[in-house]
Amino acid sequence: MKIGFVSLGCPKNLVDTEVMMGQLVAAGHELTPQPADADVIVVNTCSFIDPAKQESVDTILEMAEYKKTGKAQRLVVAGCLVERFRSDIQKNLPEVDAVLGTNELEKITALCEGLEPKEMAPEPYLYHDLTQRVFTTPKHSAYIKIAEGCDHPCSFCIIPQFRGNFRSRRFESVINEATRMFAMGVREINLIGQDTTCYGEDLGLKDGLANLMARLAEIPTEFSKWVRVLYAYPNKVTQKLLDTMAAHESLVKYIDMPLQHASAAVLKRMKRGANADIFLKLLERIRATIPGVAIRTSMIVGFPGETEAEFEELCQFVEAAQFERLGVFSYSDEETSKSYLLDAKVDKRSIYNRKRRLMSLQRRISLRRNKLLIGREMPVLIEGPSRETDLLWEARLATQAPEIDGVCYINDFGPGDPKPGEMRRMRVTEAHDYDLVGELVDAPEAGYSRPVQAANPFPILNMNSAAPGRAEAR
Repeated sequence: MKIGFVSLGCPKNLVDTEVMMGQLVAAGHELTPQPADADVIVVNTCSFIDPAKQESVDTILEMAEYKKTGKAQRLVVAGCLVERFRSDIQKNLPEVDAVLGTNELEKITALCEGLEPKEMAPEPYLYHDLTQRVFTTPKHSAYIKIAEGCDHPCSFCIIPQFRGNFRSRRFESVINEATRMFAMGVREINLIGQDTTCYGEDLGLKDGLANLMARLAEIPTEFSKWVRVLYAYPNKVTQKLLDTMAAHESLVKYIDMPLQHASAAVLKRMKRGANADIFLKLLERIRATIPGVAIRTSMIVGFPGETEAEFEELCQFVEAAQFERLGVFSYSDEETSKSYLLDAKVDKRSIYNRKRRLMSLQRRISLRRNKLLIGREMPVLIEGPSRETDLLWEARLATQAPEIDGVCYINDFGPGDPKPGEMRRMRVTEAHDYDLVGELVDAPEAGYSRPVQAANPFPILNMNSAAPGRAEAR
């Protein structure tokens, strides 16, 4: 059969999609990026916040139309929306033929084939290095999920309810997968999980993430590589982790650390703790340990009980912190979250206005910081022709994570034409709010050739989109 996928949400969800695709290819099925050609369509959903839920439902209904206008015989819905609303989907969306949750990925082949999957003991799912995967990212960049689930009690978050308790992959399993990826030509590996900084704690490992990153840095590769870690929890960012990142050239000088707020009162209601002063001291320690580090965070505005004074405290903190990257999210009142029961809800207009104001503040900070880069020469990873215009190519600095941060636009190739996946040096000539413009100043990498794997051999369906909020998470 020909099977098409739509993957919504975060990179963690994308890895789940790649695992399901891998199982189907191993079973002899063909993947197609064209929904009209698919015999079966799978929608891997997100339901983290209200806009994500709505996008998931809209996409399901959009894909259901191909059962009328295309070849599709079955529509399968997977992922987080199923974990939250399984019975509602089965009752209210008759177009859906089968559902599977985040811990049922091994059932995907049977469900696509219209068979009854064999019963398995209910247990949290976590893939390993021998699990089949089909990469949907560009051939030079990939994600590795090093853990699943979360043990933090954040009152606004519902992820633990359907992802389960925190559990780490085995150390050597991650190393083996990364070694194989580098051998295939991957230049950039991004480590992901609900909380990567807890990696190894459940296995009895001390400094698990720091030791894992040190081992990844030591993997021999034919060409230079980048290893990036996302989703760090602030009170788990240890000095050992920072020292490790500073000590290895291939470990990207980039910290993705969602803080969510700066007011002690709001953070207490969020069940997170800390305050602006504690965070500023942590930021000072990070920057002192890792010169040139880029720090990315995210904030929630409009949390229940957030007063104007508490929001002002957040704005003052962002101004003082001078983050290189910042995402702002409107509070989403999820009915199964603990914060749903809190009083003093903030009205939608106030939330909207606060979000706009904080993003405007960060936009000015980002532009100021970007202007400081004009004239500097820095390594970039070549992505390929720009999605905006054929006249430009796109690249990323090590401090620009894929999909969520800005990009570099190249308008002068210098001594030689670039190749996707190549690492070159770029001189910054223009600075914008989030993006940079520059020219290549070095020759192509000697001996570099395209990686052995094909570019996006089995891409997901063309209507794939980012989770709500990712585009504005600068």
